[in-house]
Amino acid sequence: MANLKEIRNRITSVSSTMQITAAMKMVSAAKLKKAQDAITAMRPYAEKLTELLQNLSATLDGDVGGEFTKQREVKKVLVVAITSNRGLCGAFNTNVIKEVKNRADYYAGKQVDVFAIGKKGNDILTKTLTVVDNQSHVFDALTFDNVTVIAETLTQKFVSGDYDKIELVYNQFKNAATQIVQVEQFLPLAPIKSDTPASSGDYIFEPSKEEIVLTLIPKSLKTQLYKGIRDSFASEHGARMTAMHKATDNATELRDQLKLTYNKARQAAITNEILEIVGGAEALKG
Repeated sequence: MANLKEIRNRITSVSSTMQITAAMKMVSAAKLKKAQDAITAMRPYAEKLTELLQNLSATLDGDVGGEFTKQREVKKVLVVAITSNRGLCGAFNTNVIKEVKNRADYYAGKQVDVFAIGKKGNDILTKTLTVVDNQSHVFDALTFDNVTVIAETLTQKFVSGDYDKIELVYNQFKNAATQIVQVEQFLPLAPIKSDTPASSGDYIFEPSKEEIVLTLIPKSLKTQLYKGIRDSFASEHGARMTAMHKATDNATELRDQLKLTYNKARQAAITNEILEIVGGAEALKG
């Protein structure tokens, strides 16, 4: 059995760790509320924009998406990996990295590059795959304008023919304890399919429907990327809060066990001292 000083030091160490994890849990809980409100408020807007684009495109004949809908033979693929800049959030980053590697295996025999958004993904994926860019700084100021710059860079890479297909891999926020890894096709735009028939009302469009669609597509792409990063940001805080909650519970359990061991060892030491004193007194009497 370890001596009393060692056990006392371990209790102090575990208690300090417990305070840190409890503080991190509270910080993530506060940030999660803000991030959750942002993604919840944004989702209906993003969905309505997609619905509007679908309804409008369904009434048009031919290929109206221009460069954005051009289906080319897939030889070069760019995977956008959205992770976090910090760890201590359970399997949050690991799940995205694993899915990116799965996509690389899926496109075996083709050129697969990675566009990293988040330091954790960049650090690990550079060891096995080619990372062409790292935009981790976007989390320092997560605004639509900053994400727009990244979306325009990705769009330019597709339009210029650098890549034939671009995919997003990120964690979709469901609740604080659950994050779902999503793989979304960013470009080219998938053929628009809708179960409900397009509205056949007689509308007058100004400017023309074609112009409206070509204006909506870039906006829709920017919104899609912003939604993905916002989803990932909320998921990160949810995952960290859950991980820190579990860590705090484990630390509490470990501290209680150590205290029990410490008390047992202390009682044993006191009992031994009493026995020695009694034994010494009996020896003196004899």
